[in-house]
Amino acid sequence: MNKEILVSLERNELPLLKRIGLLGGTFDPIHYGHLVLAECARDELDLQKVFFIPAPRPPHKVGEIVLDSTHRYNMVRLAIRDNPFFKVSDLEMRRPGYSYTIDTVRYFMERWPETQLFFILGSDALLGIKTWKEAHQLMRLCNFIAAIRPGYKLDKDDEQLQDLPQEFWDHLHFIEVPGLYLSSTDLRERLATGKSVRYLLPPVVEEYIQMHHHYRSDNHHE
Repeated sequence: MNKEILVSLERNELPLLKRIGLLGGTFDPIHYGHLVLAECARDELDLQKVFFIPAPRPPHKVGEIVLDSTHRYNMVRLAIRDNPFFKVSDLEMRRPGYSYTIDTVRYFMERWPETQLFFILGSDALLGIKTWKEAHQLMRLCNFIAAIRPGYKLDKDDEQLQDLPQEFWDHLHFIEVPGLYLSSTDLRERLATGKSVRYLLPPVVEEYIQMHHHYRSDNHHE
């Protein structure tokens, strides 16, 4: 398969943007939960663009089998192609070695210093944020949007959230997002066992997976 990767950061467009959302992840595969999360964040925080940033091999998933990043990039590109507010970036894929959120945020800040950045993540990731590389510095550099299920609340006094700097809480936004029960892990298991994934991910992504025989129990390494 052609390994050429399109660069999605358009310098002639981004300087005009004042509020950008960043949604990083493995997207293995991308599904409706990711798309709903990005759309809810865009709508509630008035973001002009949301960048989907596939990770080449996330440092927190060492030892796990992850589909080739070019395929994951292509699936994201197909999934978001009809939404003018969404873009996909190969920034982390082009970076050698492991890629960290702090490096991605600094990249955007250095090139577009007038832009407000909003990093989008789920509540489970929020609970582990203290373990991220240069976590306290990251918390001071950008805003965060944390998605929670309707009716669920995170307690600031939670042991995993204690000792976080006040700057983090000042720039943390909670949004309620329906459908967060979707999991890429569950989807991979369904695909490997031949179960239906209809209505769980975009049809164009399902077609791509079938075309390349991804996630089958005999060739998930592709």
